[in-house]
Amino acid sequence: MRRRTPLFHLSQAVLIAAGCLSLQGCLVGAVVGGTAAVVGGTAKATGAVVGAGFDAVTTSDEETRLKREREARDYEREQRRCEQRQRQGRRC
Repeated sequence: MRRRTPLFHLSQAVLIAAGCLSLQGCLVGAVVGGTAAVVGGTAKATGAVVGAGFDAVTTSDEETRLKREREARDYEREQRRCEQRQRQGRRC
């Protein structure tokens, strides 16, 4: 059995982190950070991945407020559509 190097383990960790980040919606940061870690293979590059992950997970209060407002508008729009369908004798 072949022995795996620390660089191999680092690249696996980076790929897993990049996959998680892409699920969070920060694909660009994950790709840039992941590429830097794989190419560089240094602790500095790993720090870039962690930083990109932190930015991907955190959101500002304004972003959160805007998201809530958008979701509320979408919900109200769907409720109006449903009521209109019911008035027409159709199902929602």
